[in-house]
Amino acid sequence: MANATPVRVRFCPSPTGNPHVGLVRTALFNWAFARHHQGTLVFRIEDTDAARDSEESYNQLLDSMRWLGFDWDEGPEVGGPHAPYRQSQRMDLYKDVADKLLAAGHAYHCYCTTEELDARRDAARKAGKPSGYDGTCRTLTDEQKAAYEAEGRSSIVRFRMPDETITFTDLVRGELTFTPENVPDYGIVRANGAPLYTLVNPVDDALMEITHVLRGEDLLSSTPRQIALYKALIELGFAKEIPAFGHLPYVMGEGNKKLSKRDPQASLNLYRERGFLPEGLLNYLALLGWSFSADQDIFSVAELVEKFDIADVNANPARFDLKKAEAINADHIRQLDTKSFIAACEPWLRAPHANWAPEDFDEAAWQAIAPHAQTRVTVLSDITANVDFLFRKEPVEDEASWTKAMKGDPAALLTAARAKLLDADWTSPESLKNAVLAAGEEHGLKLGKAQAPVRVAVTGRTVGLPLFESLEILGKERTVQRIDAALAKLAG
Repeated sequence: MANATPVRVRFCPSPTGNPHVGLVRTALFNWAFARHHQGTLVFRIEDTDAARDSEESYNQLLDSMRWLGFDWDEGPEVGGPHAPYRQSQRMDLYKDVADKLLAAGHAYHCYCTTEELDARRDAARKAGKPSGYDGTCRTLTDEQKAAYEAEGRSSIVRFRMPDETITFTDLVRGELTFTPENVPDYGIVRANGAPLYTLVNPVDDALMEITHVLRGEDLLSSTPRQIALYKALIELGFAKEIPAFGHLPYVMGEGNKKLSKRDPQASLNLYRERGFLPEGLLNYLALLGWSFSADQDIFSVAELVEKFDIADVNANPARFDLKKAEAINADHIRQLDTKSFIAACEPWLRAPHANWAPEDFDEAAWQAIAPHAQTRVTVLSDITANVDFLFRKEPVEDEASWTKAMKGDPAALLTAARAKLLDADWTSPESLKNAVLAAGEEHGLKLGKAQAPVRVAVTGRTVGLPLFESLEILGKERTVQRIDAALAKLAG
């Protein structure tokens, strides 16, 4: 991007509830844009809604950003020349701006009640006209204001939109035009004096010298209002220039609906708890509206930064596909070196995830099975069920798996497999495979059918890691003991 002004972007979430994947996608695109252009990422907290904001959510935001690997150049825990970076600590500043907007005639007091506004909106809709604010209080005289106040009415502050068409070039959608009748005057300060998002967000962007605003499509309709406000802020000396805007496509969930914070699959915590790698999740989220290349879906964060261009973002809605997210994460797991994979799995090998006694964990067995597990797991939390047969005194009891595997004459098959396994070479998975294959052939079964009851007898499940490598690591004695236990259960 040829731009003499250094790039400055911001990520400005509200600390309400758990972070969601749409929010993370916005953070990712801002972060990648800043890093691609060797620019500055400002991390700002929009916490002016005391009823919904919480310190717990604030701490979760910071923790999530760190887990994802994002760094920021200005903001909480970092500081910077435009501190403070929490809006709740900037209230005097917003009041000063609002007062100056009023004094310059860019804003005015509006005394309309909610009931009056609703009635006029209904009437406008029925008449087929735009239903935004109709400007009733735009030209009140001092006497009229005094009369309203004598009635006990309170007032909000509205910004006075200019009577002109507003056109701007969106970085994602191209040139957009908004006519005056579709962008009415809007509130910037509540009746209790609390500033609204419509004021504090552009004011902070102006004072923090943000050059590019990359945000969700749901905020597109507010852009002409902010551009008008920017022009007023420039006139009053609070801003230098209007930033470039780019509106990111919606992320769609089930039923062709916009993915909302209430959707279970929207919660970032879900992916952390399931054991997504940050690199895998970010790789997938980058594909929600952007593509690395026509023939490559798997890439590193460094490759994303090198190639990211906001002009390549697609304006069409992007569908969140959990299966694809899992597949991409699995690819990133397989790209880890074994040592990193072992370290990444560590949280899922202890309480509360582990279903075995801590003293029964065998580090040598874990080190031996890890390379086989790495090729099979989709998310790190899969590891627990895949390796628990090594550390439990007895395999898990899964009746569905037992019923599925123990068909025909499982006792005869297990008896034959036991005998042949006793004579096998337990340093060779191939020898163990041949033993079970031979037992199956005696009963007219191919390997797939023959190994199913052996797998369930030994691991408790019908699916898992490569069976014969698993048997080798479990060992001859424990394997035979578990086959004996299965035979006893079959004998009933």
